[in-house]
Amino acid sequence: MAYLIDGNNLIGHLKAGAGVGDPENRAELMATLLDFQQVRRTKIILVFDGRPPDEGPRIEVNPKFAILSPEPGESADAVIQRLILRQADKRRFFVVSSDREIRDFAKARGVRDLSAAEFGRELRKALREQRNRKEMRKTTEPPSPLEVRLWGEVFRKKR
Repeated sequence: MAYLIDGNNLIGHLKAGAGVGDPENRAELMATLLDFQQVRRTKIILVFDGRPPDEGPRIEVNPKFAILSPEPGESADAVIQRLILRQADKRRFFVVSSDREIRDFAKARGVRDLSAAEFGRELRKALREQRNRKEMRKTTEPPSPLEVRLWGEVFRKKR
């Protein structure tokens, strides 16, 4: 499964009133999507409008996570549309955007679309599952003899 995500659109949905060009918001979204990717074991292509001056048009976070930025004068929507046209396996490919034009373009080419709200629900569900799994894996170790002795001394002093 793969997700092609309109990054600015998703930030705007997940953090109402947030500055979509703010590097902190972008970094937070990337960290959240990395957690999602770990749970769902999926490919993610994240497209942002505008490019930070010190970065190129493509950043490989890991082999299955790429961040794309349009060339100067091009929009993220154009990049997303180009990627949709190149997609061969449309059965397991999702476009995430609340932009009607992008969603209609994806549907017309047989690609499944999710609004930012729909993906946000899926994202929260996956992150909940991750927290639950981590909680189930927690193990406790019995205290060492030294810890038992030290705690015993602490409680004897309080009497």
